[in-house]
Amino acid sequence: MSSKKILVAGGGGFIGGHLVAHLKEQGHDVRSVDIKPFDQWYQVLDGVDNVVADLKDRKNCQDACDGVGDVYNLAADMGGMGFIENNKALCMLSVLINTHLLQAAQEQKCDRFFYASSACVYNADKQVSEDVVPLKEEDAYPAMPEDGYGWEKLFSERMCRHFREDYGLYTRVARFHNVYGPLGTWDGGREKAPAAMCRKVIAAKANGETEMEIWGDGHQTRSFMYIDDCIKGIRMIMDSDILEPINLGSDELITINGLAEMVQVIAGIKLKHNHNLSAPKGVNGRNSDNTLIDKYLGWAPGIKLREGMELTYKWIEEEYNKKHAAATA
Repeated sequence: MSSKKILVAGGGGFIGGHLVAHLKEQGHDVRSVDIKPFDQWYQVLDGVDNVVADLKDRKNCQDACDGVGDVYNLAADMGGMGFIENNKALCMLSVLINTHLLQAAQEQKCDRFFYASSACVYNADKQVSEDVVPLKEEDAYPAMPEDGYGWEKLFSERMCRHFREDYGLYTRVARFHNVYGPLGTWDGGREKAPAAMCRKVIAAKANGETEMEIWGDGHQTRSFMYIDDCIKGIRMIMDSDILEPINLGSDELITINGLAEMVQVIAGIKLKHNHNLSAPKGVNGRNSDNTLIDKYLGWAPGIKLREGMELTYKWIEEEYNKKHAAATA
């Protein structure tokens, strides 16, 4: 095991927090950096070098990479579709984080660099139908990604490639497909569909409501990857010989209506769907083609959606009850 620290940029976030916990459990010396104050971190772990810093600033990136072997860049200003569609400039400013971290990693002679990209890089013309053909890695070009967030991710992928080609920096890139699970955002506007569905069903059940709102017509299709599969995939990709960006996501496709119905079954309640056709809904269809990750690693995310949603629902229900108990105390 290397004596150097491992840096997790965005360690105060949902995925970053789980990655920090995993690395700490394995016995690594971890530095976790995030812009949020500690009381807003998803997990603050003892025995970790926890730092509050804005990694859009180059000096902060240099400090973060000091004495570091591996860099995991999961830092970004992002959220669910509602946030992404209404904050394009903020999403694109995250390019400063990856640019300055790459420069710092090269200057500090870090050993390896992992970049968390997104399925939002994929060409929109490949995602116009609910009956989507799973997205292959080659489908990112010709470029027509999600406006704002997707463009930033695609550009940052290229930065990683050229730092590898021009400077010899070891870089690996994974395109995440809709990660969910406990200890994630479940309200406030940045939550993604699985958490939003759980919260809406839990609230309806608690308040005796008979309807729930769904963004769009509900026919749009997605795949969702449970956090444990995401963390395993990150570590395997970092340790692999895969040079080009690769999908990291489940290929278990479901409609948004189907997701809502799954959560209702878990909750033991039946609700009428009230479709908000003016709300952000994203592309009509998106799914991960896992041919390459299976070829290179002999593995692909496989935790079933129902299993992961049951665990996620249970955690969000506990958080919802604690929040509302405190509000009425």
